[in-house]
Amino acid sequence: MMGVGKSTLAKIVSKRADLKFIDTDLNIEKKLSMKISEIFKKKGEIFFRKQEEKEVLESLKKNKCVIALGGGAFLNKNVREIILRESISIWLDIDLKTLAKRVKWNNKRPLLDGEDALSKIKKLYTERKKIYRLAQHRINCNNLNKEIISKKIISIYEKQ
Repeated sequence: MMGVGKSTLAKIVSKRADLKFIDTDLNIEKKLSMKISEIFKKKGEIFFRKQEEKEVLESLKKNKCVIALGGGAFLNKNVREIILRESISIWLDIDLKTLAKRVKWNNKRPLLDGEDALSKIKKLYTERKKIYRLAQHRINCNNLNKEIISKKIISIYEKQ
């Protein structure tokens, strides 16, 4: 889910595990020379999702890396099936009030435009959690700092 800390944690884990770090949203922004919010406004969500699928599939072909996906990438059935078959998937879960606080003032979240953050996050979370639950691992991030969470993620990788 957006705002849970995927990019921050993936950077920490990749550095500690000596793996390449890939942030698919950042790669899309670089390739299109636009922020995600700008892509949504100018090109639309469907265009973005196509770019996202392409970027994620390219990233998944690489070895020895930690990939931070955008919050909607795992919803794509094609992407999800490849991840579940060929990679390690981890759902970083956190309570909705914490998420709302994290994204409240962040204008980088195009799916939150026009509504109060908490109600939109509740709606997105409710829609997405049945898909997120398909991930091979789930880490409840409530009341945990990034050091503890990154150690849990590394532990998952080491067991594979």
